[in-house]
Amino acid sequence: MAGVVVVMLAVALLVACGEEKPRVQPLTKSWEKTVPYQPIPAGLWSLKSEDCGSCHVQHYEEWKLSTHSHAWTDQQFQAELQKESSPFLCINCHIPLQNQQEYIVRGLVDGDIYQPARHKNPNFDPELQQEGINCASCHVRNGAVIGPTGTEKAPHATVKDPDFLSESLCVGCHNATAVVTPTLACSFETGDEWQSGPYYGEKNCISCHMEERHREIVLGYGERLSHYHAFPGSGIPKTDTSVAQGLTGLDILPGSWNGSCRAGDTVSFDLTVVNAHAGHRLPTGDPERFFLFTFTLLDDHQDTLGFMQERIGEEWQWHPEARKLHDNNLDPLEARMFVFSHAMPQSGTYSLHVHGEKHRLNQQSADYNHLGSTYPLFIDIYDTTLVVHVR
Repeated sequence: MAGVVVVMLAVALLVACGEEKPRVQPLTKSWEKTVPYQPIPAGLWSLKSEDCGSCHVQHYEEWKLSTHSHAWTDQQFQAELQKESSPFLCINCHIPLQNQQEYIVRGLVDGDIYQPARHKNPNFDPELQQEGINCASCHVRNGAVIGPTGTEKAPHATVKDPDFLSESLCVGCHNATAVVTPTLACSFETGDEWQSGPYYGEKNCISCHMEERHREIVLGYGERLSHYHAFPGSGIPKTDTSVAQGLTGLDILPGSWNGSCRAGDTVSFDLTVVNAHAGHRLPTGDPERFFLFTFTLLDDHQDTLGFMQERIGEEWQWHPEARKLHDNNLDPLEARMFVFSHAMPQSGTYSLHVHGEKHRLNQQSADYNHLGSTYPLFIDIYDTTLVVHVR
């Protein structure tokens, strides 16, 4: 009997030796990692923006208008997270603090992004998670609040670090480009677009998206210049009840219009779109964004005689392999002219309706993600009606 036991143990050892344990490969790419756990600075009781707003009232109200405040709760992002093809790393730009994440990921089993080696985060704060990219995401490191002055008057630990609060902090998330899997590609190239554009070295992200404004930093301590914290961007709100702060990157310039002609003549109208104010391409960021300009010629019965539609943006194929099919985004300072022409068949009064929209994503993608009617997909950016009398 003892001999049988010895043989069985030997076989078990041989089997165990023959089985390779899964190897956990360390995280190597910046977008695979979170901001490490941050202790609450002395003098504060939490890392929540809501609590920062007790003193920094104006900045908190501005932040609530920002896309950053919706980074985690955004319906489109949450729909993406529910997909089987969505790996853990997608959350790192939307809730960047380890304090905000339910699990701590220490590596990848056999290098597979769909097999993170993880354990429960003992410092997970679910309320902090809901705030997405909050004050602490940018302003708290190593037990101190990083500010523009490093004042000693603050009731909390404060340090001055202008290099840390530079545009490099923005680019860390707004320049994520990688083919993660055959069907998952990150294509956020705003930082690269800025660096290769005409304003690099002269202006940066902060110049436009955090312009200086004169107001109180802390109630009762007087006004001074400080950066605006609504981070205005596309201007497309995240819910139908919210307000978004937008920047007008485009100039939309209508050409001349002749309000009368003879039957058989051709009427023509041109519209020039210029990326006049952005230091990056337009649209930028999420590759599903686009501009749409529509020209519709109607007779006096509101029947359509002519129609033209022009789109500015990227087009992608997502399955079976993610790849960019087309890209006509506007470079900084680039102008593009659209010309609508139509031969007028007979006398009468006609109207040309010209409409411009800025889109977050198309209706097909919204339906696929079950986003519903309360999720705004676009905003109007141009609208005019021109009348022509045909003799």
